[in-house]
Amino acid sequence: QVQLVESGGGLVQAGGSLRLSCAASGRTFSDYSMGWFRQAPGKEREFVAAISVIGGRTYYADSVKGRFTVARDNAKNTVYLQMNSLKPEDTALYYCAAALYYKVRATIMEGRDYDFWGRGTQVTVSS
Repeated sequence: QVQLVESGGGLVQAGGSLRLSCAASGRTFSDYSMGWFRQAPGKEREFVAAISVIGGRTYYADSVKGRFTVARDNAKNTVYLQMNSLKPEDTALYYCAAALYYKVRATIMEGRDYDFWGRGTQVTVSS
């Protein structure tokens, strides 16, 4: 089991920034690729960003490219999502997720192969 706890959400004005953190415990963090997903009210969950184990390669949804940055600190068992130039359409509940690296080699941008999920942190961007 891997336990994931997100933090750092809040209310921010459009154009502002937030940094989300996801602290992991329970297994060897460096064996897991980590993803960020979000879900807005009435909408399906969508991929935001991910970072792999091998080489720390990063992946982003088109809607956040150039504005969001995902990073991981294996020594702290933590993955981060730096969100800049926030827009009202970024408002959602943000989740982090973990998957053994070999399970998401081809599907890191899809939620179906992630094994462990946090409970989410709310991000609200006002216009």
